[in-house]
Amino acid sequence: MLELINLTKVFKTGMFSSGRLKAVNNVSFKIEEGEVTSLIGESGSGKSTIGKMILRLLTITQGEIRLDGRDISGLKGAELRDYYRKVQGVFQDPFSSYNPIFKVDRVFENLRSVFFAKMHYSDWMDKVHTVLKLVGLDPDQILGKYPHQLSGGQLQRILISRALLLDVNLLVADELISMLDASTRIDVLNLLADLKKKGLSILFITHDLSLGYYLSERAVILFKGHVVEMGRTDKVFFNPQHYYTCKLLSSVPRLDKKWEDIESDHKKKIDGRKCFDPIMDAEHEMVEVEEDHYVAVQRR
Repeated sequence: MLELINLTKVFKTGMFSSGRLKAVNNVSFKIEEGEVTSLIGESGSGKSTIGKMILRLLTITQGEIRLDGRDISGLKGAELRDYYRKVQGVFQDPFSSYNPIFKVDRVFENLRSVFFAKMHYSDWMDKVHTVLKLVGLDPDQILGKYPHQLSGGQLQRILISRALLLDVNLLVADELISMLDASTRIDVLNLLADLKKKGLSILFITHDLSLGYYLSERAVILFKGHVVEMGRTDKVFFNPQHYYTCKLLSSVPRLDKKWEDIESDHKKKIDGRKCFDPIMDAEHEMVEVEEDHYVAVQRR
């Protein structure tokens, strides 16, 4: 469905934009139809940058993003509007997605004016009510309210319902629940799981390993803009091969063991080659260590 091919993003930095920062470096992976893929990494690893390039909020420096085999970088006008009918995003801070001086209804009004201008108002409102109920909200308790009158969880669900109104194929969920309390988190996660069963593909961007494991079939581990390990979630989590993946997993607190510092094995060998180190090594390649499980190693 969606494929990233050698995706690279370079930002200009410093005075007079003389410096260069490579935030994403030759990233390649696929998201299949009806599949949840978790993009996991620490802050600054390039996760959100990838999400914004998929949503066309940032330009691509090099590489391609293909939806159903078609490169999206050149889409304009009606073609770009059709793309947004298929791909939508929901971001970390729900409050920043709303103008506080307008009621939340404006989110739906803007959507109607762009995508459903010819739909009769009563038919449109029936559609809005149906989608709000689908995400677990009571339309009578939501419509007509200002953002400050609703909780963060309710605001996130409204943004998800906005995407569902377009009948999207792919939802980019960027740190979707990191600002929500624990009780609300599980409700939103279960909502995403239900939507997945209905055929929705999700790119779940997170730094929380437990959430990635709970929700996704596939995991992509990102380190300093590089994919260092990817594959089926259970294989990546229970048989980690790259030293960075091992370090991430060892940082998760456990009730049955003391939390001790674990030395990262930078010299770990895979297929006779050392794990790729983005800081020290110039080039790498992905090798398959078992079926549907890949790890980055030094290029021969």
